[in-house]
Amino acid sequence: MLLTKNLITIDGPSGSGKGTITLMVAEKLGWHILDSGALYRVLGIAAQRHGIPLDQQEQITQLARNMDIQFVLNEKSGEIEPVFEGENVGLDIRTDEAGQAASQVAIIPSVRDALLARQRDFYREPGLVADGRDMGTIVFPEAPAKIFLTASAECRAERRYNQLKSKGVSANMRALLDSIKARDERDRTRSVAPLVPAEGAFVVDSSNLTIDQVMAQVIDFVVEKLPQLR
Repeated sequence: MLLTKNLITIDGPSGSGKGTITLMVAEKLGWHILDSGALYRVLGIAAQRHGIPLDQQEQITQLARNMDIQFVLNEKSGEIEPVFEGENVGLDIRTDEAGQAASQVAIIPSVRDALLARQRDFYREPGLVADGRDMGTIVFPEAPAKIFLTASAECRAERRYNQLKSKGVSANMRALLDSIKARDERDRTRSVAPLVPAEGAFVVDSSNLTIDQVMAQVIDFVVEKLPQLR
């Protein structure tokens, strides 16, 4: 049983702002971060680099169990970035192709089982902010503070477009929107760990909110749920 007094889960679809809010909350509290989506994105990239088709469940699962991945802080950008087999793949995993690959490997039950223990191992003192799609429902169901961020597909596509352009990555708005809608449908309807708010989660629709407004609501909820922070 995990000692989860200082644990916050932030779930939601792609482009909902959960990565930004996770980083802001973690920095404010001085806690650690788990970017679970990055694990699946790196796994998708790893499969492609090793020449493993994304529908080869046994090989993908074996890769998930033995994947060489670390997370490091990029002091320039302030972002937590993944290092796969000694190479920083922070930019590579943010492409739409990587997102689609992540979505495909994430529906494999044995892959989710393989990565479950690795995700739980990220919990350590003084605390953890876990970002993903099933953090509050599957990985850390005992978390005292659960948040679910969402936004319209159009809003999320625009955010992703601007994010990619700012990093010098080419992007097409129409293609991004279609991709987000397709992934939403796949994530919501998959048989294993579908994308839904956890029981008791604080749901925030960020479509018409600034990051600061979302952060204010999230912090108010966290302090209410975690009295030790008062």
